[in-house]
Amino acid sequence: MQPRFRSYPLRRPTREVKSGGSAIGGENPIRIQSMLTSDTMDTDGCVKETLGLVEVGCEIVRITAPTVKDARNLENIRAALNAVGCHVPLVADIHFKPEAALEAARWVEKVRINPGNFADSKKFHVREYTDSEYTAEIGRIRERFAPLVEICKSRGIAMRIGTNHGSLSDRIMNRHGDTPLGMVESALEFARLAREMDYHDFVFSMKSSNPKVMIQAYRLLVARLDALQDEELATAKIEQRDAIFWNYPIHLGVTEAGDSEDGRIKSAIGIGSLLADGIGDTIRVSLTEDSVHEIPVARALADLAFQRKEAPALDPWPFDPFTYKRRESVGITRNGIALGGSELVRVVVKQTTYDQLAHKLPSLGDYQPEITYEMADIVEIDPRDSTALATANASQKPVFATIPDDCDLPVIGAYRLLASRLDARHPILLKDVFGTDSNLTGDFLSTLLNAATNIGSLLCDGIGDAVLIQGEKAPGQSLRIAYNILQAAGVRIFKTDYVACPSCGRTLFNLQETTARIKAATSHLKGVKIAIMGCIVNGPGEMADADFGYVGGAPGKINLYVGKTPVKFNIPQEEAVERLVDLIREHGRWFDPQPATL
Repeated sequence: MQPRFRSYPLRRPTREVKSGGSAIGGENPIRIQSMLTSDTMDTDGCVKETLGLVEVGCEIVRITAPTVKDARNLENIRAALNAVGCHVPLVADIHFKPEAALEAARWVEKVRINPGNFADSKKFHVREYTDSEYTAEIGRIRERFAPLVEICKSRGIAMRIGTNHGSLSDRIMNRHGDTPLGMVESALEFARLAREMDYHDFVFSMKSSNPKVMIQAYRLLVARLDALQDEELATAKIEQRDAIFWNYPIHLGVTEAGDSEDGRIKSAIGIGSLLADGIGDTIRVSLTEDSVHEIPVARALADLAFQRKEAPALDPWPFDPFTYKRRESVGITRNGIALGGSELVRVVVKQTTYDQLAHKLPSLGDYQPEITYEMADIVEIDPRDSTALATANASQKPVFATIPDDCDLPVIGAYRLLASRLDARHPILLKDVFGTDSNLTGDFLSTLLNAATNIGSLLCDGIGDAVLIQGEKAPGQSLRIAYNILQAAGVRIFKTDYVACPSCGRTLFNLQETTARIKAATSHLKGVKIAIMGCIVNGPGEMADADFGYVGGAPGKINLYVGKTPVKFNIPQEEAVERLVDLIREHGRWFDPQPATL
């Protein structure tokens, strides 16, 4: 039976988990995290980068510890930071090696493990696990995991049980597949083992480079936690209740989001959507940029969540929170443009915006205004107005509906309410703001993130047949934002899509320089998705839905992928971009760039 997804008016109640001086969950504010890009063996570099992050507002710093040697150097990094009066909590990022986790746990305030990698090889053999075989596998994991739990308990340090899409264990893959459910069940395996040892100082995460998958996985996780808590509370003795609560804090992140505006939009869609659901106690924005640039984005998202209005309660939801399906409206035509039904999600502008852009339409390329608001016969309906709703629903012809600018509801909640009360046959126009949104500071970043959160979240819910950006007043920028949100939400692909990791101490090449080179060579390839991954730890998993992949295989060596399959190995880095282009040609996805039009 599918668990029920609950609505949290403002924020999901959670227990507090100590992480040094930055406790997570409970009554604490949403904590801002980032990760070092420096080599973990470079003590001075790690200290310098950490101090820079703390200076701009980072509250928790993660450092990769791929080997025992790296983990051992965390002692020196911690000591050097303490010596200069910096006591920011450090998180050791562990993947394959339990031994590295045990060493790291001696020196840091938190350990992050990936259940899909921890003590598991990446075989993915196709076979069925019997119940007894599965139980035996859990026993093997318990044996490797228990020592880490013991040291975390004894030192009073926290743990993040962080599942990544595409890096799931053999047993999970064979029972649940590479799905949001698989991600949740992978994390719950380890959570149950921790709880058996009466250890509760842990945080969950469900990361993916695909915002739709990420949103679905987190919602499913929270629904499963709520269901488990209800089940156990129904049979528990009073004195047991505090111990058995499943109200663990949640860490949010869209992993491998990329850089620039696209990376910020993709992060806002995933993180902002869940914060709007009341889910999330700590966040990290993963950008292929210097890590200090992640902090203002994360802070702005947290501030927008803090300032949001309480949304109206919905029961039932007008969409499936765990599976994407576009709302089934009827196709109509406005300004000669088809919309609704199976048509593309369209971009609407106000007449004043169109007039400002009219003289340069030929130079805008794919960023074209498609429908003008004033000429589109749009019906404005307050979703609480039963009379207006009844009139629209009684209409023989579908109406093109939106919400008036004087509506005092939060944008996401208002459109969800409209979708629940308006017949599905009527197409809906989404706005990023109603009139002047008091939550916005007026700066471009706040405007961008608010638009991506509000419109992107609704698109991932399956709601919306057209979009209108009102918060950004610059006409060209508002048009670009609209199209980039459609691309990031995966509902309208009109340019090359990139998945790029943010770099860390495991990265085997310069991510920023390489990403720029690949974009320069391939950015004209509309509809092609390219992943640029620094190493093989998360690479093959997080690029699962990419068409082509560029992955660090060894120092100075690159492996190239087609889909999930590696096809070229150990290519010298200086040749790798050209070889990637050759690979795209071989598979019929290449075309030469068109000359620029004036």
